[in-house]
Amino acid sequence: MSKSSIKNAAIKEAKIEETLSNFAYLEESLLLESLKTSKEGLSNEESEERLDDYGKNIIVSKKKKNKFFRLIDSIINPFNLILIVIAIITLLTDVILVEGKGDYLTVIIIFVLVLVSSTISFIQGEKSHNAVEGLSKLVTNNATVLREGKWLDIFMEEIVPGDIIKLSAGDMIPADVRFIATKDTFVGQAALTGESQPIEKYDELRKAKYDSITDLDNIGFTGTNIISGSATAVVLSTGNDTYFGSMAKSISSDKSIKSFERGVSSISKLLIILTVLMVPTVFLINGLIKGDWAQSLLFAISIAVGLTPEMLPVIMTTTLAKGAVSMSKHKVIVKNLGTIQSFGEMDILCTDKTGTLTEDKIILEKYMNLHGDDDSRVLRHAYLNSYFQTGLKNLIDLAVINRATEKKMDVLTANYTKVDEIPFDFSRRRMSVVLIDKNKKRQLITKGAVEEMLEICSFVEIDGQVHKMNEFHKKYAMQTYEKNNKDGLRVLAVAQKNEVPEEHVFGVKDESNMVLIGFIGFLDPPKKSAKTAIAKLKDHGVRTVVLTGDSEGVTAKVCAEIDISTEKIILGSEVESFSDEELKLHLQIYDVYAKLSPNQK
Repeated sequence: MSKSSIKNAAIKEAKIEETLSNFAYLEESLLLESLKTSKEGLSNEESEERLDDYGKNIIVSKKKKNKFFRLIDSIINPFNLILIVIAIITLLTDVILVEGKGDYLTVIIIFVLVLVSSTISFIQGEKSHNAVEGLSKLVTNNATVLREGKWLDIFMEEIVPGDIIKLSAGDMIPADVRFIATKDTFVGQAALTGESQPIEKYDELRKAKYDSITDLDNIGFTGTNIISGSATAVVLSTGNDTYFGSMAKSISSDKSIKSFERGVSSISKLLIILTVLMVPTVFLINGLIKGDWAQSLLFAISIAVGLTPEMLPVIMTTTLAKGAVSMSKHKVIVKNLGTIQSFGEMDILCTDKTGTLTEDKIILEKYMNLHGDDDSRVLRHAYLNSYFQTGLKNLIDLAVINRATEKKMDVLTANYTKVDEIPFDFSRRRMSVVLIDKNKKRQLITKGAVEEMLEICSFVEIDGQVHKMNEFHKKYAMQTYEKNNKDGLRVLAVAQKNEVPEEHVFGVKDESNMVLIGFIGFLDPPKKSAKTAIAKLKDHGVRTVVLTGDSEGVTAKVCAEIDISTEKIILGSEVESFSDEELKLHLQIYDVYAKLSPNQK
C-alpha cells in the first residue's frame, strides 16, 4: 500500500472514530435530533430517501469484475503476452510474407498453448469465485427495524442511518449503532478486537474517558454479535462509513505484489532483454556476413522464438491448479492461483487468537477456595446461584451450569426451592438467590465481582471452618484473585449465609455478614487441534506469531498451553511507537503481540 493510501485510510478512520465518539456522548434526545429520527422510527418515505442518499448497507472493498474481465485477467500475463507477440511475428514471417503456402503449425501451437494456460487459470478461478458466491448466498441476514411505529423484518442491506433496530441474543449487529435501551446485553467483539471476553453494553457511558473507540459502553460495531440479553439501538452509520468498513477498505487497497508475480515479471523481463539484445545482434551479424537481409530477419526471429519457453505458462498454470485442487480437498478456497507459491514459501504465519487458536466460548476453568485449591463446594454454590436465577442466563451462568452438569451436580436442584432473589445491578455487580431445602433450611447464595463481594463478607470459610474475616484474610483473598486474573482468568467470588429470616421481603441490605467460600475462574480455552497444528507448522519451518487484542495475561496462558513462546509479549502501546523497520525486526524475534488495536493488526 502506498504512503498516500495509508494516510488517506488513517484520516478516514480517524474521522469515523471522532463521529462515533461524538454520538456516544450526546444525550438521547439530542442524538435522535441530530440523526433526524424519533423513537417511532423512520417513515417508509424517509428510509427510501436515505437508502438513495447513503446507499445499501454493504461493505464494498473493491468493485467486482464480471466474467468477461475475469477471462481477460486470465489471458493477460507477461508470459502469455510474450507468446502472443511471438505468434503474431511468426504469422507474419511464416504465413503472410512468404510466397506460396504458409506454415501455420508454429502459430497454431503457440496460440493453443496460450489458450490451454488461460483456460486452466480461468476455470480454476471461476470454481473459487462460484464457491465464495455460493457461501455468501447461504447467509441471508435480516434485521428487525422500527418503521412508522411498527416492527418490521427487513434485509440488513436496507438499513439506513436513523433506523431504530431491535437486537437479541444471537443477532449480528448490522451497522454502527448507539444503544438506547439494554437488558443484560453482552456483545462479542472478538472479530473486531480479539478480546475473548464478551463486553457488557449499556444505554449510557459508564466512564468519563476511554482508551479506545471499541471500549465505548454504548456503541455497537458492525460485525460484532449479541451474545446474551437484548437491546434497542439507533443506527449511526452503514456500509463503508462504519468503523469496520473503513478497515476493510484500507486492507483491500493493499495491492502488494505476490512472490509468484515478482518471479514471472523477473523471468519475463529477462526474456525480453535477451530478445531485444539477441535479435538485432544476430540480424546485423548474419546480414553483414551473408548479405541476405530478408533471410537474416527470419533467422533472428527464429532465435527469438527459440528463446521463448512456450510450454512454461502451461506447466506453471497446471502445477498451481493442481495445488489449488489439493487444497480444496482440505476445504480451502484458493481465489488466486498465484497465492499457492506465496503459501509455499511462507516462513512466518501471523494469526489471531480468539476463535482461531481458541474455542471462542467461555468455560469454567477453576472453582477454588481461598488458597486457590479446587473445591467442589464452591462449584456447588455457584451452580445453585446460576440455576435458580430468573431471566436470561448469560455466558457466565451457562458456563457454571455446564461444568456442574459434567460433575453430576444437576441432581441437587431437586432438593431446593427458590424463595426469592436479589437481581443483578451494575452498581453492586453481584446477584443473590434465597433457597430453602427439604429440611426447611434457608440459605442466601451470592456471586459477583471480587472487590464488591469482599465488602459484604464478614466471614471466610477455610478448610470447612468459618472464621471471622480480618485484614489478613482480605489480603490473601485479593492475592488469590490477582494471581488467577494475571493468569488470564476472569474471576468471580462466591459467598453464602444460613441466617436468613423466614417471613421477609429480601433486598440489597440482606447481602451482609456473608461467608466467603471461594472463587470461580473462566477462560476461553485453546482448541484441541491448535497445539498439533502449530507443531506441524514448526516442523515445516514456519513460525507462528499471535496477534491479538486480548489482555497480556489471557494471551500468555493460552499461548503457553499450545507451545508458543511467551518469553516476551509485545503490547499494542509499544507497537504504536515502532517504525516499519523496528516492527520487522521484532517480528523476527518475538512470537506474541497483545492488546493490539484492529488497525495495528
